[in-house]
Amino acid sequence: MGRSFEVRKLSMAKTAGQKSKLYSKYGKQLYVTAKNGGADPSGNPSLRSLIEKAKREQVPSHVIEKALDKASGGSSEDFVSARYEGFGPGGCSVIVDCLTDNNNRTITDVRNCFTKTGSKMGAPGAVAHLFEHLAILAFKGDNGEQVLEAMLMADVDVNDVECENGQVTVFAPATEFYKAKQALLEAFPKVELEMDETAFVPQSRTEIAAEDLPMFEKFINMLNDCDDVQDVYHNATLPG
Repeated sequence: MGRSFEVRKLSMAKTAGQKSKLYSKYGKQLYVTAKNGGADPSGNPSLRSLIEKAKREQVPSHVIEKALDKASGGSSEDFVSARYEGFGPGGCSVIVDCLTDNNNRTITDVRNCFTKTGSKMGAPGAVAHLFEHLAILAFKGDNGEQVLEAMLMADVDVNDVECENGQVTVFAPATEFYKAKQALLEAFPKVELEMDETAFVPQSRTEIAAEDLPMFEKFINMLNDCDDVQDVYHNATLPG
C-alpha cells in the first residue's frame, strides 16, 4: 500500500483531544502565525491556510477572531515551537510538537508522559529520520495524472500523487507546501481540499503487542492532556 494508507493511519495517530483542547490548539497557532506574519489573511498565506484548516475542523469563528484580535492588539505573549522525540510503549517512535511560553514547564510535562509509561525520551533527531516531513493535499477525484502534470508544470518538487478510493493525494516536501497548494488551486479552482497540511508520515511501522496497548493508550492520553502539546505523531500499528 502507498502513502495514502499511511495518511489514513496518521489521521488516527495525530491527536487533538476534546473540543476545548482543539480550540486552545488553534488559538495558539493562529496567534503565533498572525503575530509573526501579520493578522490580515490576504497578506499572510500561512495564516489563510491555517484559518481554512480550523474552519474545516469546526473551530468557531469567535475562537479564530479572538486569536487574530489578540495578535493585532500587540499582546506580549511569546510562544515558541518545541519538538520532542522518543520511544513510546512497545518501542514505537514518537514525535511531539508543542507551542510554549515556558520551556521548563513544557519539557517537564512531556517528560512525565514518557517516564510514567515506561517510555524513553530521546535526543533531538532520535526518531525524526524515521519519518518523512511532507506537505499533504487531498481531495475527492480520480484525475491523478492531470494533477501530477499540473504539479510538474508549476515546477513543484512533488514526491508522489496517489489515486485511491476516489481520493487524490499529493505528497511533496514540507517546504513545497504553499507552492504545491497554489499550483493545485490554480489548475483546479473548483477543488475542495479535505486535507492540506504538513505532517510527519512514518516510513515504517512498529506493531504494538496487545499487552502494551493499555500503556500506549495511557501515554497518548497523557500527552493529549498537556496544554502545550499541539500534535503527536507515531508509527505504531495497534492490535485488532
